[in-house]
Amino acid sequence: MPDAEPLSIGEVINLLKDDFPEISVSKVRFLENQGLIAPTRSASGYRQFFEEDLDRLGFILEQQRDHFLPLKVIKSRLADWEHGITSWDDDETPTAEFFSEDEPVTEDELVRRSGLSSAEVAELEGHGVLRRTKGGLFGPDALAVARQSRLLLDLGLESRHIRTLRLTADRQADLVQQLIAPLMRTASPEAQQNVADRMAILARAFATTTMHLLREELATILDR
Repeated sequence: MPDAEPLSIGEVINLLKDDFPEISVSKVRFLENQGLIAPTRSASGYRQFFEEDLDRLGFILEQQRDHFLPLKVIKSRLADWEHGITSWDDDETPTAEFFSEDEPVTEDELVRRSGLSSAEVAELEGHGVLRRTKGGLFGPDALAVARQSRLLLDLGLESRHIRTLRLTADRQADLVQQLIAPLMRTASPEAQQNVADRMAILARAFATTTMHLLREELATILDR
């Protein structure tokens, strides 16, 4: 156990917030719940952070901020980082864990696994929120979209409201396509991998920026 005085979760946030403005108590707790950090506990149950915990948390936040990596990839890198490895081959990321590897699903399976009714699926499909593949199945990401749509419907939204999320995604996809268009003119396997990598980077950057802009706007509503 280190001899230095332990830091509270508030002190940790204050030390890191200049480099990582998005850090919060809830984010630190989330990373702990996901098994990426493991602060000790005082006799009264409060979290205690030491220098190695601070370094570990900084590494995790840096990987999210600079490389837009999912937690599964960061966990893998943490094992290397603990042994002094701080650089990785480019082919590990950014496409790793980005494009869904799930299989397309039938409508019956989508209904069964999402909690949506057949009528709700049809309505969401009519608004373009859910889309089928050429074979008539729903695409690999459809189940995740359907489950989130179930949540949004339960919170009071209607299918036509959820359609705005599809429109936003379509506009962002158009921007990605414009940006990677020069790369798509080359048919080599290396160029095609570069296209996929660039798409993944852009998509994660869009998603992260959108989240922060939305959070910023909602915070202004609370302050009114």
